[in-house]
Amino acid sequence: MLGVGNDVVAYRVIIVQVLVIAFLLINMLLIVTFFKKKSFHTSTRYLLFALMLLSDTFDMVMQVWLCIIVSIVVFLYSMVTPITLTAMTLERYVAICMPLRHAELCSTRSTVHCILIIHGISSIPCIVILSVFFSSVSLSVFKQNMVCSVEMFILYKWHSDVRSAVSQFFFLIMCIVIVFSYYKIMRVAKAASGENKKSTLKGLKTVILHAFQLLLCLIQLWCPFIETASLQVSISFFISVRYTNYIVFVLAPRCLSPLIYGLRDETFFLALKKLWVS
Repeated sequence: MLGVGNDVVAYRVIIVQVLVIAFLLINMLLIVTFFKKKSFHTSTRYLLFALMLLSDTFDMVMQVWLCIIVSIVVFLYSMVTPITLTAMTLERYVAICMPLRHAELCSTRSTVHCILIIHGISSIPCIVILSVFFSSVSLSVFKQNMVCSVEMFILYKWHSDVRSAVSQFFFLIMCIVIVFSYYKIMRVAKAASGENKKSTLKGLKTVILHAFQLLLCLIQLWCPFIETASLQVSISFFISVRYTNYIVFVLAPRCLSPLIYGLRDETFFLALKKLWVS
């Protein structure tokens, strides 16, 4: 297969399938727990967590027009996860630094509006990338069969530059929000005492976890640029790089992050234990 041995391909497929099955089982376990516990349905924190699980739960040869339809969903939800993480960080900031306004700002209605805003913001990079692509290709391209991947949408170097600029701008804003929230929560933690200090420090650790997840998402967005460069070396090298990126930066974080977050939250962990152990 394009310079890669059949045995190697078989092993790679098995590893990917095992990780995908584990990822889907973990996410379904947490999603079912969320829907079974009615009190989670009115909490901003758990609604955003469920949104992250669902967005994470969404390469093949196909006609270009069909690939574009698939890519719209992929582009959209590749941004929904990091933006949701940022929103979850802001929710912790409000809960710890503005406790008297938390119930008002993080009501169920506000959370629904927040989810709509998250999808609206997430659609901006998708619209920009596809607009650039549509303005640069002829109609005959849509009838061709190609490997459905991000590289298909990069026809010229400036296409890559535009995508990079949009991605870096979004992640710069998200990093600023997380650093700001971390700084504010850290100040509250220093001034707090007793149970308040313990709760604040736990919130601080949650923000650090969100920052780590955001870093993984940022690395994932850099993967297409690395893969494009590797394609210039050889097809077999490109396949190996893409496989490694997919395992390390796409599948593994999606398997670990929701599980870690779900187990860290005492309320969610107790609901999970009660539902699946008893």
